[in-house]
Amino acid sequence: MAFTSWGCTMSEFFGALMQYNFLQLALITGLLASVACGIVGTYVVVRRITYIAGGISHCVLGGMGAARYLQVVHGFAWAHPMYGALVAALAAAIIIGLVSLRAKEREDTVIGALWAVGMAAGVLFISKTPGYGEDLMGYLFGNILMVSSHDIKLLIGLDAAVVAAGLLFFKQLQAVCFDEEFARLRGLNVEFYYLLLLCLTAATVVLLITVVGIIMVIALLTLPVAIAGFFARRLWQMMMLAIAISMVFTALGLGLSYGPDLPAGSTIVILAGAAYLATVIALGVAKIRPGKRPKAIVPED
Repeated sequence: MAFTSWGCTMSEFFGALMQYNFLQLALITGLLASVACGIVGTYVVVRRITYIAGGISHCVLGGMGAARYLQVVHGFAWAHPMYGALVAALAAAIIIGLVSLRAKEREDTVIGALWAVGMAAGVLFISKTPGYGEDLMGYLFGNILMVSSHDIKLLIGLDAAVVAAGLLFFKQLQAVCFDEEFARLRGLNVEFYYLLLLCLTAATVVLLITVVGIIMVIALLTLPVAIAGFFARRLWQMMMLAIAISMVFTALGLGLSYGPDLPAGSTIVILAGAAYLATVIALGVAKIRPGKRPKAIVPED
């Protein structure tokens, strides 16, 4: 019975997808975000900097709120919230990265401070923007169905830049993620590539905010990668599998949320979380049988 209901929901979604432009834009947004998510999320999980990504993601509300305030109150038409989000995310990434490299004992404090100040500044700006307070929930929990064609152009540019940098500096970023000290001994500028990784993370966070919102961005950044990590042995394999898994989650979550009118971002994250838990449980049972344990990710030769 549940399977029949699920099939009807997806059939209804595919029918609507052929008719409504806003659904097509939403699906494109999810697929674009999945590409950056799979590539950069792999670096984030392997380098174990999820907590830094979380701090960056919560700082962007300040930038989005400030941009919208300038747009509505002061008439700066160019001040799109996505630009504000990107500026705030990159600034937070650089600050956190520099503190992490030069004063590790203060890293947690700086992340917490930026997290709180960014969220508080965003709330203040939004409260002072006439007629815009209702969009706060959209920023926090995602509003993929409201993506415009202009937003798509911004997302395509951002996605292309993230993917190009992530692949162009694949070996350098891999070295920084797996063995920072060895990379430094080999003459690699570890500080530069670490900051580059954080900036790529910041840009990916901005992409994912349009899909699942600020609160749940870390779930989509890490869960597909975590699932891929159980089955991949190479970093590039992990990336490709994570991209595919993320695309499935975003498309399926969008379809399942359409009929019952559920929040798409929350549905996507629930699917990802359920899939991760199911994978952990299934592999935990499989470990009883010799030779069934997934092998660890190893760097490229």
